[in-house]
Order: sequence, then C-alpha cells, then structure tokens
Amino acid sequence: MKKLEEEYEKIHPKIYTFFYAKTGNQATAQDLCHDTFYEACKNIASFNGHSTLSTWVFSIANNLLKKYYRKNKYQQSLMQKLASLPDNEIHSLEEMAEINEDTKILLHHISKLDDASREIILLRIYGELSFAEISILISKSENYTRVTFHRLKLKIQKLMEETL
Repeated sequence: MKKLEEEYEKIHPKIYTFFYAKTGNQATAQDLCHDTFYEACKNIASFNGHSTLSTWVFSIANNLLKKYYRKNKYQQSLMQKLASLPDNEIHSLEEMAEINEDTKILLHHISKLDDASREIILLRIYGELSFAEISILISKSENYTRVTFHRLKLKIQKLMEETL
C-alpha cells in the first residue's frame, strides 16, 4: 500500500489522461480514475510484482474502461470528438491554442486506426508506458509492440505530410 501511495502522484496524471483520451469527458475520466485507484487500493494484496506497479494500475484502468463501455455502450473516443469539433465550441484563445489545426488532423488520423493500433498509440503517448509495459497489457511481445508502434508512427507521419 505504501508503494502505491508513493507512485500515486506519478501515475495519476497518466491514468487521467488515458481515460480522458478514451472518453473525451472530464467528469467520466475523473470518475474512472477514482475507481481505478479505489480498486488498486482494495486489491493491492494481489499485486505480485511480476510487472511494474504502473502496468498493474493501467491494467485495472483498462479493465474498468472496458466495463464502462459495456455498461454504457459508449465507444466514441476523444479523437473522434476533436476531429468533428465545431468552431463555435472554442470559447477562448487558450482553447484555440490547445486544439489547433495540426492537433485536430493528427487526432483524426489516430481515430481512423483499428482498435488494437489505437490502443498501442494511446498507451505509449498518453499513458507514457514503456513498450514492455504495453506488451503486457495487450498480451503481445515487446518486440511486436515496438515494431507496431514504429510502423504506426511512420504511417501517421506520412498521412500528416500528405494532409499538410
């Protein structure tokens, strides 16, 4: 439990960002983040150390997200929302800076990826997980995860160059 408390400050923003990227809703992301750490605290005795604490917490987060999707039948991600965000929802210059055209195009391209590919991208970029940690979460080898991410990155870069 003490180790979870020590890691909380480092892991919490990553978990929140992961949920926000997946749901596009701040309140939902906060609720799921809270539920993740509640489950982690409740089940800390089951943490066996075969993976990092961060990977273990992300696996809880991923399971809660799947449960949330099943319960609510809500599968629209942040990328899809941002790609179709109407200009009238941007209220200030700060919001315009946050959601600039390049970002919208990038997120649009990411949203077009299949679920498995999108999962690797989101866990690597938003979750800031290592390839080893991602490989555990998606039940693939570390090499597969590394190569797939590299290929996806090149694919998205090429699409961005064509778009811009």
